[in-house]
Amino acid sequence: MFILANFFEAIAVILNYGLTFYMWIVIAGAVLSWVSPDPYNPIVRFINMATEPVFYQIRKRLPVNFGGLDISPIIVILAIIFLQTFVVNSLHGLARTIAQ
Repeated sequence: MFILANFFEAIAVILNYGLTFYMWIVIAGAVLSWVSPDPYNPIVRFINMATEPVFYQIRKRLPVNFGGLDISPIIVILAIIFLQTFVVNSLHGLARTIAQ
């Protein structure tokens, strides 16, 4: 059971790092929306390709445009925090329970 506990612990750590990395990409996408970046810049294109599909799904389902202010990045960040708190901590707890 020790190997299974380490497996769940590793999944929790990798998921936590991945969610944190994506949260920084969302923050960068929100900051880029405030300025007029070069759309042909590869970094700008990557950030847009990584964030716009998620933002589009939120904009399609929720009225997130209040007076010209798009709050879809805030909703994505809150969802990431929820996943880190609930899923990652649950996986850590499951790993600790299996290890005992």
